Amino acid sequence: MKIKQSAGSKTFDWVNHLFLVLFATAMLLPLLYVLSGSLTSDEELALKKIVIIPANPTLDSYRYILSSGIIFTSLMYSVLITVVGTAINMFSTALMAYPLSRRSLRGRSPFMKIVIFTMLFHGGMIPGYLLVKSLGLLNSYWSLWLPGAISAFNLILMKNFFQELPDGIEEAAKIDGCNDLQILVRMALPLSMPSLAALTLFYAVGNWNSYFNALMYISDSYKWPIQVWLRQIVILSQAGFDINATTEEFVQPPETTKLAVIAVATVPILCVYPFLQKYFAKGVLLGSVKG
Repeated sequence: MKIKQSAGSKTFDWVNHLFLVLFATAMLLPLLYVLSGSLTSDEELALKKIVIIPANPTLDSYRYILSSGIIFTSLMYSVLITVVGTAINMFSTALMAYPLSRRSLRGRSPFMKIVIFTMLFHGGMIPGYLLVKSLGLLNSYWSLWLPGAISAFNLILMKNFFQELPDGIEEAAKIDGCNDLQILVRMALPLSMPSLAALTLFYAVGNWNSYFNALMYISDSYKWPIQVWLRQIVILSQAGFDINATTEEFVQPPETTKLAVIAVATVPILCVYPFLQKYFAKGVLLGSVKG
């Protein structure tokens, strides 16, 4: 049986739909501008400023970016940094979040205060560099993985999700002879897939977009991830240098190059989102109910 809506309810629905369409358009326009601008000639972009549909599409910017073989190597390093770094992040966060979610843990409150303290205060760039250097991690990918192994914000989200699991599950597992690690692996993690998928996406995006730590800790340019190389390409393009030459030679206009660089850096991580999208909203909401 179809329920008849009142005039006020219909008006609200129309206004709500209109707002969502406008909001979605506002989110998509910048991405469309970047993709279209990267396919536009420099003359057309300089004339129109904002191009949605290029009159004469060209791939010159992408040819310029991909003309250096090091780009493909750095892309593989970025994938390695993202995959291994995200695995370390999730492993470390889960091992710390589960004990903190148990009310029976002694000293649970002081530990949580220490975690929250790290969200507000940080030692700074120079102490961080000196610490990494003293540990012998310079010019190693471990300097990118270990210092940021656990995000305090993501830790709190995962802890809250574990905290919402019924206590009866843990009690039943202990009766069957499971220890705490077995309960985490066999019970808590399988029941927390929405939260784990959302946090995996958070960590993966952070690892993929991070370039400053690599620029600071990795001195060997052949080990640079793609984000650092794309930054170098933009700098060289603005200065009028070819990325494959040592002599001054203007090759590609800087504006279209910058837009192409943004597209190259953004599209790969966007391809991951559809696989985790169905877990994303549910995982974040479930992990943010309690404190």
